[in-house]
Amino acid sequence: MKTILIPTEDHDAMPAVLQAARLMARTFDSYMEGFAIRPAAGAYVTVEPVSSLAISSEFDEEAAKQSRALFESTMEKHAVPRAQAGPATYSWAWPRTEVGDDTYLGSYGRVFDLIVLGRPGREPENPRMPPLESALFESGKPVLIVPRTVPKAIGRNVLVSWNGSTEQAHTNAFALPLLRLAEKVTVLAAEGAMSPGPTAEQAALHLRRNGVNATAATAPAGARSPGETILDQAASLGCDLLVKSAYTQSRLRQMIFGGATRHILANAELPVLMAH
Repeated sequence: MKTILIPTEDHDAMPAVLQAARLMARTFDSYMEGFAIRPAAGAYVTVEPVSSLAISSEFDEEAAKQSRALFESTMEKHAVPRAQAGPATYSWAWPRTEVGDDTYLGSYGRVFDLIVLGRPGREPENPRMPPLESALFESGKPVLIVPRTVPKAIGRNVLVSWNGSTEQAHTNAFALPLLRLAEKVTVLAAEGAMSPGPTAEQAALHLRRNGVNATAATAPAGARSPGETILDQAASLGCDLLVKSAYTQSRLRQMIFGGATRHILANAELPVLMAH
């Protein structure tokens, strides 16, 4: 995870996003790149086309200034060096002067090892959902989803939400650099949320063979939903990271997330490493 992309905009989780990105960069001696992001053109609700162009232009210019100022001041406050030519080291850069939209994020993210975003919410001050959708389903890379507050460390005690699926296998592979460094990894199978495939013990064995201190566990089905069960287990184990796949139950974009994924995105109070 030597290169980290940080889409930057005005929301209440942005300070936590920058903090989490720095924790990851410290761990892997990584290069961090920021850029200002805005909603895609189709997301603007306007009546007059001429007005919409003016609104978009003004938004882009002001958003770029504010986003860049926040990103750079945070890096300078924590004495992160500016990036130099050569292999990635713990450093930062803001090479793009113009604002990119959500579609651009999905494309540009393909040449990074990790994308860091805030956990979406329903309030205007919360992070938006479209950047996360674009990053997950268009970049082909893992996304670290950060709540408004993050722990002092990420990845020491990890819960892997194993459901037997291809998507979760992909997510585990992306997470291996982190899992190898973890002090404790629990591979959890939540009854009622499994797909046909290997068991949690088989998944834990695969991780152990890759140098991960992993054990398997099963959470019985009950009155709680799978998403509630996964988050409850993460809390009871004191985990500081959840590794969870995102997968589709429908080809319609509006139904892009499964039930457990949807609940976790709405309620997780710990960082979630997610991939498709």
